[in-house]
Amino acid sequence: MKLLLDSFWRAAFYCLHLRVMVLSLLPLLLLTMVGSALGYFFWSSAVEGVRLGLEGSGFFSTILDWFTRFGLQGFRTAVAPIIVIALATPVLILLVMLIVAWLMTPALIRLVSRRRFPVLAKADSTALTFVRSMAWSLGSVFLAGVLLMVSMPLWLIPPLILILPPLIWGWLTYRVMSFDALSSHASVDERKAIMKKHRASLLFMGVVTGYLGAMPSLIWALGAMAAVFAVILLPIMLWLYTLVFAFSSLWFIHYCLAALEQYRTSEIPEIKTEEMLHA
Repeated sequence: MKLLLDSFWRAAFYCLHLRVMVLSLLPLLLLTMVGSALGYFFWSSAVEGVRLGLEGSGFFSTILDWFTRFGLQGFRTAVAPIIVIALATPVLILLVMLIVAWLMTPALIRLVSRRRFPVLAKADSTALTFVRSMAWSLGSVFLAGVLLMVSMPLWLIPPLILILPPLIWGWLTYRVMSFDALSSHASVDERKAIMKKHRASLLFMGVVTGYLGAMPSLIWALGAMAAVFAVILLPIMLWLYTLVFAFSSLWFIHYCLAALEQYRTSEIPEIKTEEMLHA
């Protein structure tokens, strides 16, 4: 528990570091450019396609007519853009996490290791380190994407929408962030040992950051107003997601590197004892 809380407050403090704030803007700039390009070419057609699909469905058409009769014409107009945004948001979130893992996390690891763990030895660096990290991240994101898609119908049940998405994000964060935090300093055996020994704490951290990651989505609780100001709100939401993922990365980096330092310290007496027994 001490290690958990210590790494939490250190991560929160590091988020105020100028370098971290600047780094948090890079994924936002990249995703804003990508999102703007996709919106320019596909927004109108996507919204029109969803609108035609809703009006072509007898069930949804009846519901929309019911809203119109009660003077809620604005909702009828906004429902198609809201659905498009809701479908695009998980994809953008996954892209944010991948960009943070591939671009920000290495820089954050260097920052933390230089300031707090300057004598912590790195594992042998090979060209396979980046490939392993990418493969692990892509595999984890794919599994999380499948789980999100499969569980979406269950989100209509009020309690589950507050439970399932954060749990899935938490599991994904735990897998990606733990692996990346240890990738440059720990050997394969050390990484496996630490992730096994601290699995409960790391999963708890993932779930907590999963709930934190769900908070920016509350922007869409504005309903029709969110659709009107989507061009402004979406970049803000993505930046908030980036900050949450940056905090998550820092939390896992502080925790995992401290755990690695403790692991190596505890292993030294055991190694010496084995050497004396074999002498």
